[in-house]
Amino acid sequence: MNSRYNRVKMTTLAMLTAISCVLVFLSFPFPLFPAFKYELADVPVLIATFAFGPLAGLLVTVLAAFVQAFILGQDTWVGFLMHVAATGCFAVVAGLLYRRNRTKKSAVLALILGTLTMTAVMALMNYIIDPLFYGMQRQAVVALMLPAIIPFNLSKAGINAVVTFFVYKKISNVIHRAEDGAR
Repeated sequence: MNSRYNRVKMTTLAMLTAISCVLVFLSFPFPLFPAFKYELADVPVLIATFAFGPLAGLLVTVLAAFVQAFILGQDTWVGFLMHVAATGCFAVVAGLLYRRNRTKKSAVLALILGTLTMTAVMALMNYIIDPLFYGMQRQAVVALMLPAIIPFNLSKAGINAVVTFFVYKKISNVIHRAEDGAR
């Protein structure tokens, strides 16, 4: 690959990271459990994943989570790790599946499996981390799984998956035109 193509790719990934960081401010409370906040910040991660592969999605995840947590002050190091684990798993699973066959059907399957993976990872992370770092009793975390933790993560990941599905093709055309011009 030539250096111009690499610059276009890095610039695109940097822009998607920046968009993710801005979208974290457009959050609103989850209706069933207002302590949880929903935002569209994972959509640019999934766009990077579909456009450039799972490692690019993972890179945008780590960079955006770092900026959101430590520069913008939106989270702690524990939240940073949970964010990277959950969104990173979503991106890697979705990216690996979509990379094999870039069709709408494959995209839907990749997003569904990514959503389920993120939900499972967050349930496990909450089960392990909440008692250790947030002082919650493990029984309290278990009691929140079905009414709050699992529905929130399914909803958050599911909405982000649906938004990604509908905007990716339009955005990918712009990304790939820029790539083609750089080759």
